Amino acid sequence: MRATSLPLLVALLTLGACASMDPAPTALSPTDTPDSAPQPIADHDWAFYVENDQASLAYGRAESDDVWLSLACNKDSGRLDLFRPADADGQPVIYLESGGETERFTGRIEPSELFEHGEVLAEAPTTPPVFQRFRRLGWLGLHDAEGRALMVAHPTSTDGIERFFAYCG
Repeated sequence: MRATSLPLLVALLTLGACASMDPAPTALSPTDTPDSAPQPIADHDWAFYVENDQASLAYGRAESDDVWLSLACNKDSGRLDLFRPADADGQPVIYLESGGETERFTGRIEPSELFEHGEVLAEAPTTPPVFQRFRRLGWLGLHDAEGRALMVAHPTSTDGIERFFAYCG
């Protein structure tokens, strides 16, 4: 799948075009309990889209220019395309965490009309533990040059996460 897939464009146009991560909530310690799980940001959420045989799951602020991360797939492919705005430091890595699982996905940076420093594009299977935790817990942490941002689903959008991964296979 190409980085300019239709579901990604729909997600970007719906959520916006220009990324800016606000300061993240404080980090969870290893002794934190599920009751102290990260909380959603009031105006940011995960959005699930399907069109033809492609799906995307994007995190950002609806009806704005604020997109932090997008995942896309072809139906039943078992593969994901990952997209995030590139940092000024030019590192082509998407570093994710969820519930104690972490994974670094190395990709490439491509120019973008939407993001000042381009966008990081990477590929991954749907099976790494970080994605399995995300499915169960409803949040991903994204690490970049500015630090760590928690992308937490609101209760009304958690089913979209599961539907996305079920669709991807």
